[in-house]
Amino acid sequence: MNQSDAAGVTCFRPQTEPQADTDCRQSPLEELNYDVVVAGGGLSGLCAALASARGGARTALLHNRPVLGGNASSEIRMHICGADCHMSRPEARETGILEEILLEHKHRNPGNSWAIFDSILWEKARFQPGLELMLNTQLTAVETRPMASDQRLISSVQAIQLTSERRFRISARQFIDATGDATLGYLAGARYRYGRESAGQFNESDAPWTADACTMGSSLLFKAKNLAHPVPFICPSWAYHFTEDELKNRGHSELTSGYWWIELGGQTEHIIRDAEAIRDELLKTLFGVWDHIKNSGQHPESANLDLEWVGFLPGKRESRRLLGDYVLTEADCLAGRRFPDAVAYGGWPMDVHVVSGFSSRDQEPTVYLDLPDVYTIPFRCLYSQNVRNLFIAGRAISATHLAFASARVMGTCAVVGQAAGTAAALCIKQASDPGAMPEAAIRQLQQQLLKDDAYIPGLTNQDPLDLLQQPGIQVSASCYADIAAEVLNGLARPVGNSANSWLADRANGAWLRFQFPQPVTITTILLSFDSNLSREIMISLSEEVLSRQESHSPSELVKDFELSFYRNGQLLRQIKQTDNYQRHCVIKLPQSLSCDRVQLTILATHGTATPKVFELRAYG
Repeated sequence: MNQSDAAGVTCFRPQTEPQADTDCRQSPLEELNYDVVVAGGGLSGLCAALASARGGARTALLHNRPVLGGNASSEIRMHICGADCHMSRPEARETGILEEILLEHKHRNPGNSWAIFDSILWEKARFQPGLELMLNTQLTAVETRPMASDQRLISSVQAIQLTSERRFRISARQFIDATGDATLGYLAGARYRYGRESAGQFNESDAPWTADACTMGSSLLFKAKNLAHPVPFICPSWAYHFTEDELKNRGHSELTSGYWWIELGGQTEHIIRDAEAIRDELLKTLFGVWDHIKNSGQHPESANLDLEWVGFLPGKRESRRLLGDYVLTEADCLAGRRFPDAVAYGGWPMDVHVVSGFSSRDQEPTVYLDLPDVYTIPFRCLYSQNVRNLFIAGRAISATHLAFASARVMGTCAVVGQAAGTAAALCIKQASDPGAMPEAAIRQLQQQLLKDDAYIPGLTNQDPLDLLQQPGIQVSASCYADIAAEVLNGLARPVGNSANSWLADRANGAWLRFQFPQPVTITTILLSFDSNLSREIMISLSEEVLSRQESHSPSELVKDFELSFYRNGQLLRQIKQTDNYQRHCVIKLPQSLSCDRVQLTILATHGTATPKVFELRAYG
């Protein structure tokens, strides 16, 4: 059985044995072994690999490009959208590993350099203990073995590193598909969907009446620079030409960066098989749009603009979606569903692009189906229903076309990746496969994600190992003492009308104190400060987007602070932290301390006079 991608139906391609080497000039297969292999180094795969390694699993990250980040890398340069919907939904920005990365970017990259951003992503992976980064490494084959009840198990993958000509067979116990195109799952014989479901298939009123093989298209972006003197543009002979009337449904008032709607493919062109032809057509279209801007006479304000950069790697939106034990639907998104096994969340509108993209320029480029609230993503969407040791991350999670239209954005993909990587490491510890994880393990997974600063709507800190969740803790403060205990309520961000934080009245000297009923042994303190989750901090081509941001670390963040540890009124140790620029701070004590009081004193901020503390945890 060897089915091609079909319209809105389940597809299955069983794994075939790889052919034996017949060319003596090929380099030999190098045998490698890890606990977890992550395929795909976009934001979702990067977050998955970091979470897996930090969870104690020996992890390999395979990425077929020279830089990490996928659509957010310098090769494509799409900014990172998420549940905050360009700041229209307050306090909804994703935290966890993505927040850590973006706060690193704000601290070290005030000039918004894509080269610096690439290096930050590389650094995170390259210097993470327990993680092996393999760039320029293309997955070529997947070896599986059959299990009972039509199940399969991946034993290894094969890959070639294009720069070194080295060939690998990489074995692991758990695999994570973050390739975007679900390449790993496809080669392993995982069930998947391609195209749009019919309205009746999942009772989705905004789906087409008949299922088809249409997907959203791919896009190329560009960047222009103002040189302060007239710059001509000589249009290449192969470019298309467009009138202002032909662009009437495609907003192009911001001339220095553009445009997501330069989008093609997904109807007559297969988004994967025809990727090279789609890229060529996108280049002809992009240069034609720029020719219109520069030479039509309709945009005299473009006289001093020079085309500084053009993408040559299209940013893909949609291709295969792997099937898990649950399929996320339009109704789940619209209802803001809270699943009992929730491990991530989304909130971007169902952003349904017109079929054929720019080829259908007589229509609006997309339809936004707004969501009243964020929704959660269940763990059951993050693993294959028939390949037992295959996790799913990124845009290939188990979802209908409409639900995917929301969950596909990179902020959501990143938190999904962190959840998948954390779960994979937990499976290694418990010698389990994802579909067999008991309910108690799911609860443990959720609590670990919260501990690592991920946000899961509807869940609070219930970690039995958190010493500050024990009964009898007394909380006092130098100011606003009546709300000081909010830092122990289990929520590390504002939710609805609840601030869930303690507000200091000054940037230097305000303190927060925790008294234990009896001495406890502490080795680690976790703190969550305010980084203003209502403001964007992402890298972007768009000057309009950047104008809404601060060009430095968020003013609201605590910069310098001190932790003091006491027993019977006697000071045992003080730890001073300076130049902090992270929301989530992990402070490991040089040695364990037996104490009965901990005090946090704020010494400086990045600008605000009224800093906030959302959460403090203590572990022994």
